[in-house]
Amino acid sequence: MDAAQQEATARARELQRNWYGEPLGALFRKLIDDLGLNQARLAGVLGLSAPMLSQLMSGQRAKIGNPAVVQRVQLLQDLAGQVADGSVSAAEAAERMEEIKKSQGGSVLSNTTQTTSGSGAPTVRRVVREIQSLLRSVAAAGDIIDAADTLAPTHPELAEFLRVYGAGRTSDAVTHYQSHQS
Repeated sequence: MDAAQQEATARARELQRNWYGEPLGALFRKLIDDLGLNQARLAGVLGLSAPMLSQLMSGQRAKIGNPAVVQRVQLLQDLAGQVADGSVSAAEAAERMEEIKKSQGGSVLSNTTQTTSGSGAPTVRRVVREIQSLLRSVAAAGDIIDAADTLAPTHPELAEFLRVYGAGRTSDAVTHYQSHQS
């Protein structure tokens, strides 16, 4: 790979970090490991071609163009968390992946069985991810930070919200939410 290609790949990965919280290669590898998939199966569940998944993972392509695919990624991340904490078995995970594969995307703040806790309420992590997805679908992280800076003098709470939920990492936003619930 020549210097120009390396630079383009580095830029794509940085954009991915801004848009999705981390480079898609790392995100997809976690899903593959956590859910016991291979790249072809992951591509199928997401509704991507194998070459497109490969381009996203390698940084040859920066953005997932289809919002339904982004939503499927989020659903798979939630499912991987449920598998990791033992609340979903491997067999249930396989069934849920088939449901996710068939999903067409939906409202940004959907309340389906994949997005809820045992009580039927949306999980904090899921709501945070949906807020992030909504904000990031209309602006890049840098633009969100610029908007927060503009709003800070007159609307400090809104500015903080934009920084944490629009441009921050999911784990930081969940922690922020939980610390403000006490």
